[in-house]
Amino acid sequence: MATTYAALLRGINVSGHRKVPMAELRSVLEGLGHRNVRTYLQSGNAVFTTDTDAAEDELTTALEDAIERHFGFRVDCLVRDGDYLTAVAEACPFPAAELEGKQLHAIYYSGAAEPERFAAIDTEAYRPEEFALGDRVLYLYVPDGLGRSKLGDVVTRPSLTKGLVATARNWNTVVKLIEMTHED
Repeated sequence: MATTYAALLRGINVSGHRKVPMAELRSVLEGLGHRNVRTYLQSGNAVFTTDTDAAEDELTTALEDAIERHFGFRVDCLVRDGDYLTAVAEACPFPAAELEGKQLHAIYYSGAAEPERFAAIDTEAYRPEEFALGDRVLYLYVPDGLGRSKLGDVVTRPSLTKGLVATARNWNTVVKLIEMTHED
C-alpha cells in the first residue's frame, strides 16, 4: 500500500553552509525508490510516496545515509506520514487559523518530548509566548515571531532536547506539508 510522507531535514542551506539543492534532494529520494517526490522551499522539506512498509525510523535512516553518500555530510532528518502531520495540526492547542504563520511553530521531535524535560521553565516569565507539548511535537506560540522569541531560545536548548532530533517549521509550512502529503 502506498503511503505519502514528508521528510524534514534539519539545519541545511543556512548561511551558505551544508548546501543541499532541492533538485539534488529530489534525485536522492528518487534513488531510494520513492516516487511523486516534491520539495517545498529551500529549508529541507520534501514529500514523497513509497510502497514500502518500512517504519518511519527506517525511512529516516535510509535518507540520512543516502544524503551522506551524495553530499559528503550527514543531515539529521525526520520522516512523518501525512496522517501524523494532520493529527498534529488538529491537536494544536493554539488558534492557528487566527494567527499569522510566523507566530506559530511546530518543533517536531524524533521521539517523545516528555514534560519533565521542560518542567523547570518558568512559563510565566515568557508571556505572552507559550508552548504546549503533543505527540512528538512542541507547539510554540511566539506573537512577535521566532527571531525575537526568548522562549524559542529556551525550549530549543540542547540540554532540553538531548537525545532527540528536533526541527522546527512555521505554521505556513506545517499547513503546506499537510496539503502536499494529501495531494496524491
